[in-house]
Amino acid sequence: MIIVPEHEIEGLVSASDCFTAVERVFASMAQKSAYNFSVIREAIGHADALYGFKSGFDRESLALGLKSGGFWPNNMEKGLTNHQSTIFLFDADTGKCRAVVGGNLLTALRTAAASAVSIKYLARPDAKVLGMVGAGHQSSFQLRAALQQRPFEKVIGWNLFPEALDRLAKVAAEHDVPFEAVDLDRLGAEADVIITITSSFAPILKAAQIRPGTHLACMGTDTKGKQEVEAELLAAATIFSDEIAQSVTIGEAQHPVAKGLISPNRIIEIGAVINGAHPGRSNADEITVFDGTGVGLQDLAVASKAVDLAVQKGVAVVVDF
Repeated sequence: MIIVPEHEIEGLVSASDCFTAVERVFASMAQKSAYNFSVIREAIGHADALYGFKSGFDRESLALGLKSGGFWPNNMEKGLTNHQSTIFLFDADTGKCRAVVGGNLLTALRTAAASAVSIKYLARPDAKVLGMVGAGHQSSFQLRAALQQRPFEKVIGWNLFPEALDRLAKVAAEHDVPFEAVDLDRLGAEADVIITITSSFAPILKAAQIRPGTHLACMGTDTKGKQEVEAELLAAATIFSDEIAQSVTIGEAQHPVAKGLISPNRIIEIGAVINGAHPGRSNADEITVFDGTGVGLQDLAVASKAVDLAVQKGVAVVVDF
């Protein structure tokens, strides 16, 4: 069995590696060559933690396995990241455990890769202003990945605690792109692309704040009850998702579906756009939303890449198991 420790991931896997892996697995999902198993995500009644499993199988790459972990909100006090996870890969031919891979950084990278894929395929080609809603740990990964997809001329941001926006300002400066903190009305009025990456359980962005032609990547809602944007916003948009089943149960689309504003058949798999089976954006005034719920197959794809690179570079730990 191969072990790839968390501390080795940064030196192995790039954002570009993750983008390619996620793009491919979304395409495989749309072709029905890969599928995710049901998600388990529960409050465990200890340390205010959410814990669960995401798993799946890709018949093309033969990636089989699961990610186990969750969210421990008090970890920062202990010098740890709040999100903790480990990815387990199994041999599809024998069922033996093939690898154990640290999943913390990979989760951040694969989540950012998913929104970047949506920007590549759904944002207007002439998009110039990027809006960021949320400035937590994940936001810097989101911003770096997004800046690779369009020649953005400006980044604007909003966060419940404005002082945290320094994290985004530093990333923007790394890319020589100006950054400005704004209120939500101005963010909606100016941004061509908006990424939401919060842990909100109440809508932050309202439908009336979003102008025609905007692309939104809603990346924070991955649990029943979470919500970042008003249900009416999705009802007015063309909705894409990593997986429709998760979108309507734990994703942003759970709310307009529950209100009867949309039906699940309104939602389009992003993989269908990647494969050319769906045209994606149809005109410059269309509002598009990517409901990024985070699927287990993303984790398996990036973990498989990490294992391959660890073996290639001689940093894999091999144990008899």
